[in-house]
Amino acid sequence: MADTMKRAHPLEGRGLGNAAVTLKPAAPASRISLRAGTDAVAALSKALGVDLPSRPKTTASKGARTAIWLGPDEWLVIDAGGGDLAGACAKAKVLYSAVDISHRNTAIEVSGPGAAATLNAGCPLDLSDAVFPAGAGARTLLGKAEIVLWRAGADIWHVECWRSFSPYVFALLEAGARDAAA
Repeated sequence: MADTMKRAHPLEGRGLGNAAVTLKPAAPASRISLRAGTDAVAALSKALGVDLPSRPKTTASKGARTAIWLGPDEWLVIDAGGGDLAGACAKAKVLYSAVDISHRNTAIEVSGPGAAATLNAGCPLDLSDAVFPAGAGARTLLGKAEIVLWRAGADIWHVECWRSFSPYVFALLEAGARDAAA
């Protein structure tokens, strides 16, 4: 497992807060990119302690772990407690691929009543409650950067991106936040 707890966050010291939205770097977490066939889902779900979702735009959480459906055989699994996700998968005696991406990815938390408007400044998805309710997740774009967007609560969004793209993603979100507050 990658040691994410000691590495400096690429957005350390950055943040924004206004009446509509708050932007802040998310706490360090462990992450894996998980690929597996349908025959392996039950065993991997048991090993990870969270049911891997099976439908588009869905997530599942238990404790500090969240699994986000990215495709028919693909998930992003995040452990906010820094747990050993690859080690947990190894307990499942099935065929799968788990790649630790803890050092590649980072996240930004976007919260507040203007969070959806802030995100829509660069994200083409319909983020309304009816289409993208709390608990939804999807791989999409924010400006020119690929992200994984997870709506963790009514007004709490989690934007996963590559560390190298995070200054660009944060700057785009800052511009959207200023517009949402206007």
